[in-house]
Amino acid sequence: MKTVDQLLSEFYSLGIKLWVEGDRLRYKAQKDVLTSDRLASLKEHKAEIIAFLQETTPAVKTDVLPKLLPVARKQYLPLSFSQQRLWLEEQFDPGKSSYNIPLAYLLTGKLDLVVLKQCLLEIIRRHEILRVTFHCVDGDPVQIISPDIALDLPVVDLQDFPRERREEAARQEATKEAQTPFDLVAGPVYHFKLLRLSESESVLLLTIHHIVADGWSSEVFFRELTRLYEAFAKNQPSPLSELPIQYVDFACWQRQWLQGEALESQLDYWKQQLGGSLPILQLPTDRPRSLTPLNRGDVQRQMLSEELTDSLRKLSQRAGATLSMTLLAAFNVLLYRYSGQDDLIVGSPIAGRNQVEVEELIGFFVNTLALRSNLSGNPSFLELVHRVRKVSLEAYANQDVPFEKLVETLKPDRDRTRPPLFQVMFAMNPPWTNGNAREVSGLRITSTFGYVHNGTSKFDLTLVMRDTGKGLRVSIEYNTDLFDESTIARMLGHFQTLLEGIVANPDCSIAELPLLTAQEKHQLLEQWNDTRADYPDTACIHQLIEAQAEKTPDAIAVVADKQPLTYQELNARANQLAQYLRSQGVGPDVLVAICMERSLEMVVGILGILKAGGAYVPIDPVYPQERRIYQLRDCQAPLVLTQAHLVSLLPTDEVRAIAIDSEWDAIAKYNPENLPCPTTPKSLAYVIYTSGSTGNPKGVPIKHQSLINHATAMVKTFELTACDRVLQFSSMSFDIFIEEIFPSWICGATVVLRPNDIQASISQFLQFIELQKLRFWTCQLLFGTNSREAYRRSSKACLLACVL
Repeated sequence: MKTVDQLLSEFYSLGIKLWVEGDRLRYKAQKDVLTSDRLASLKEHKAEIIAFLQETTPAVKTDVLPKLLPVARKQYLPLSFSQQRLWLEEQFDPGKSSYNIPLAYLLTGKLDLVVLKQCLLEIIRRHEILRVTFHCVDGDPVQIISPDIALDLPVVDLQDFPRERREEAARQEATKEAQTPFDLVAGPVYHFKLLRLSESESVLLLTIHHIVADGWSSEVFFRELTRLYEAFAKNQPSPLSELPIQYVDFACWQRQWLQGEALESQLDYWKQQLGGSLPILQLPTDRPRSLTPLNRGDVQRQMLSEELTDSLRKLSQRAGATLSMTLLAAFNVLLYRYSGQDDLIVGSPIAGRNQVEVEELIGFFVNTLALRSNLSGNPSFLELVHRVRKVSLEAYANQDVPFEKLVETLKPDRDRTRPPLFQVMFAMNPPWTNGNAREVSGLRITSTFGYVHNGTSKFDLTLVMRDTGKGLRVSIEYNTDLFDESTIARMLGHFQTLLEGIVANPDCSIAELPLLTAQEKHQLLEQWNDTRADYPDTACIHQLIEAQAEKTPDAIAVVADKQPLTYQELNARANQLAQYLRSQGVGPDVLVAICMERSLEMVVGILGILKAGGAYVPIDPVYPQERRIYQLRDCQAPLVLTQAHLVSLLPTDEVRAIAIDSEWDAIAKYNPENLPCPTTPKSLAYVIYTSGSTGNPKGVPIKHQSLINHATAMVKTFELTACDRVLQFSSMSFDIFIEEIFPSWICGATVVLRPNDIQASISQFLQFIELQKLRFWTCQLLFGTNSREAYRRSSKACLLACVL
């Protein structure tokens, strides 16, 4: 047996309006919604429902609405609040198709075109709203009803198209119709088109502006079209009763009623719910938000299985909520997991037809509720459903305030790049029934939901759910200026995974619910972790360079200030220095500091230390004195290789300084041949110090096998070859330094050392890049995006791969 709040949740979601009048329970609902079973439940729980409403919604007395009566047909009639908002938007940004509602009806069987036109003319006659145009009189918008009943029904014959192209051609025509803007002043506010696919199959397109229609209106149109066609095809009169009121009557009534106490009593709730600073949803987007949003959009859809849909229904019953509330809670979890925010506002449409008199009208009645959910404290999903149910019920009880009036009252900080109050929408559309297809006089008319999209998106995201009878259909309309198609496809997958996790364990906390699809989990845990690759794991880095020197002895290994060293010369000089260092006690895992400016001596020094069996410790001479001294003392290296003009910067009383430029004559006497290798792949290659941003700098030891593994991967990733020239740009104390020299040397490429003067300007730097025919370089943050953009625009951009 359902509880009272379960019944109320169900009734509200179906558009059944309930209120207490004295000691009587009053209700209003569409005829086919309030079934005999629901009416019986209402009567059975009458006393409990009255008590519940009196306790939870004391302001519900405002639902005793004044009677809606026809007004005199003056030349100028006011707009409803909703219409006025759309009219204002049209004045600021005319000619958009954002508010086009595209509808399509599949006609299967023998179509009588004369009868079809007769049906459409009768619908236009019945509904004055289809004959209005919008004007500005004395600064105020008004609508004018035309007495003329005209119909333009162009027929596009697609029967000559090959069968496989026919459907594509039909959708192209439908898309063109959906994206054709309306002229609200000249009218009409709708347009029809008939597409002939074959002798027995046609598509009737109806595109209508949102200012005169809503989703409910499409159901009204479908019902009237099918009933009229059935009657007119048999030469019978219209079976439809004359409409007692029209939309303009509602617009006048709304403006007269919704003021004073009737308005303030509901506004008080919304002021409390949405007052103050409102959260702005910060979803990760594929592109930054434009300062001049274009609202371009698209839609993606996905079906959920009947089994999952049934499980969600059962969970909703267990939680005492409607399926719509459960799905809204799940959408909130998705947004929470994407954004990390626990205060969320999601817009949700509500029919806005609180009187029986308006149920059969075409018009813009729908209102939008701003549902603010609190996800703080990492609640279980069931607890979140209870929170969402409470917020939803309170919002339903205060649903009459037009969204436009709410924005006007709250005066939120306006950001032209975002809609006011919220950036995403959630909608639970009525379930599909057999009513979406009808057989009438030899013709089957089928309402095809979502046949085409108008190519716009009013919000960042709009999630629409519909029960098709064969499972839930999920649709996400998204802003294509913010999101890629692939991103939304992943989001749909995440939402399905989330729903599956929810029904499997609804007591799980929302932060622990699964999100990744099985494919993503496999990719993350297995594919991306499958990083195993062959590399020379039995050698040291200098041995690979020795092999390259033997293979291409005359190739240029390094260039500094137009002074080149071939691989043979580099290898020989490093061998001589290594012999010298061994004579000074350098061997496996002995640390040797190197403090040099960018030069040939620097690269010879690094390679010489490695060949001697030691591990080098880079110390940039431009670092502050305190940092240089700290690093030397911390690493306790017995030697520091330097240049003569830098010796004075070093604490020579604590460490022996060897200026290899001034002592090279002595070093050059040593044997230039390769030395026996005293180290193994697990021996230290270098120690690099961190920035020290979280305290004192820390030395990080790196082994030969790690250096080779990384250098080999760089060669493969960037497809380095012996023909390439690579700029050595960064400080040798920066970790990118090793990516600039070692990958180049193990594949035979040329390393070009950066001269200091190219930092003076971007133009000089780019001239140097072009002159040296460099294909790889790292600019770090020196020039940043400016240098990348400048070179991207240059005629030689194809020569360069910029690595950041």
